[in-house]
Amino acid sequence: MEQREKTRRVIALGFFDGVHVGHGALLRRVGEVARETGAVPSAVTFDAHPESVILKSPPPLLSAPVDRADLMRRYYQIQDVIVAPFDERMMHMSWWDFVAEYLVAEHGAVHLVAGHDFHFGYKGEGNPQRLAELCKVLNVGCDIIPKVELDGITVSSTYIRTLVAQGEMDRAVTFLGHPYVMSDRVGHGKRLGSSQGFPTVNLRFRPGVLIPARGVYACKACLEDGRSYLAVTNVGVRPTVDEDGAVNVEGFLLDFQGDLYGQTVHMEFYHRLREERKFPSVAELKEEIMRNVQQTRTYFATRDPM
Repeated sequence: MEQREKTRRVIALGFFDGVHVGHGALLRRVGEVARETGAVPSAVTFDAHPESVILKSPPPLLSAPVDRADLMRRYYQIQDVIVAPFDERMMHMSWWDFVAEYLVAEHGAVHLVAGHDFHFGYKGEGNPQRLAELCKVLNVGCDIIPKVELDGITVSSTYIRTLVAQGEMDRAVTFLGHPYVMSDRVGHGKRLGSSQGFPTVNLRFRPGVLIPARGVYACKACLEDGRSYLAVTNVGVRPTVDEDGAVNVEGFLLDFQGDLYGQTVHMEFYHRLREERKFPSVAELKEEIMRNVQQTRTYFATRDPM
């Protein structure tokens, strides 16, 4: 039986939470080498943050694995995103085996790209220097990308998490290089928006994903068929109409007609319009939403968002 030739890959290494502009430097280099060598531009990420297994206390994440993969494909044309399980086997794998056995032998790596602070393997014993030296031994190409700074600040997922948690979405978008995004399959809500003539989508944050500061945001809702609509999106407990205290994500889609139930929506957050607050009546809430609608239209009309 003829054996199929193994796929040759140029692979970016990292967790890639949020897929920010620092990660973008790695992913762009992957694309350059892939075009030069005819290999498949790829990335390896993990299904769980290493700290969730090692320290049992994972940080809240900017993006779920499915969103990280989508961002890498959409903005950096990474064709193959390998989501590796960060389980006990991976945690105890030596740095040498991670490169030689997992990346090269199993996934066909012919070139690896990592950041200046990338650590890997058992107890994080692998580092950029060891990676470069081992790649020479294995006859595999290697690039180590230096840190990326904006406004004198090193771009990092940790810093961007702080921005998102505080509702500083404009600055978060700058450091991400794209809008902050969450995706979910649309479920039925209480239809309060629809009953007042507001077509809405009700979304849920995936477990372990950071919830932005409560408030109302100027967003874009991107649909499965490629269409996108401006949206006024509330993140919070809806104090005017709800009393259960559960955090909801409710997006009012501008100029949309139809039913999105069961479809996956990517909600892109660009700008925080206001804090969440309780209104004396539903009528006053509706009036405020109409103001937020106009603010959202103005925001996007006067900018050229990516």
